[in-house]
Amino acid sequence: MSLKDTIQKDMKAALLGDDRFAGDTLRGLKAAILDEEVAKGKRDEGLTDEEVEKIVAREVKKRKESASLYEGNDRPELAEQEHKEAEVLSRYLPKQMSEGEIDALVKQKIIELGVSGPSAMGQVIGAVKQQAGNSVDGALVARIVKENLG
Repeated sequence: MSLKDTIQKDMKAALLGDDRFAGDTLRGLKAAILDEEVAKGKRDEGLTDEEVEKIVAREVKKRKESASLYEGNDRPELAEQEHKEAEVLSRYLPKQMSEGEIDALVKQKIIELGVSGPSAMGQVIGAVKQQAGNSVDGALVARIVKENLG
């Protein structure tokens, strides 16, 4: 079963099981997936699981950024809503790498690429993201790369 089908099944189960919050959150995710399919001209064949994971990661990132803005503007009730949505969506992402695992991967890529200095940040981040995919948070990778190159 594809990731998109799993999301569809879970959305139906949540709505039928009176978990309106999760159902509505997954409905929004399903809409984002449909938008991407239409934009890429893949409405008939659908997106790959990897492409769907990228959409989920993007949606989780949006929720976290919104929560951060709400917290900064003293709106904890809205921030909590965003955190809950991010938690529901995160179930569809691969297990996230720990900070230690990312640090080890960054050091390995720096050695492999033979680079040093802040000017190589983009190159190292790209190599790490290419290998780790959606199992790493881009902001965390950027921070660790900066610490290692800085």
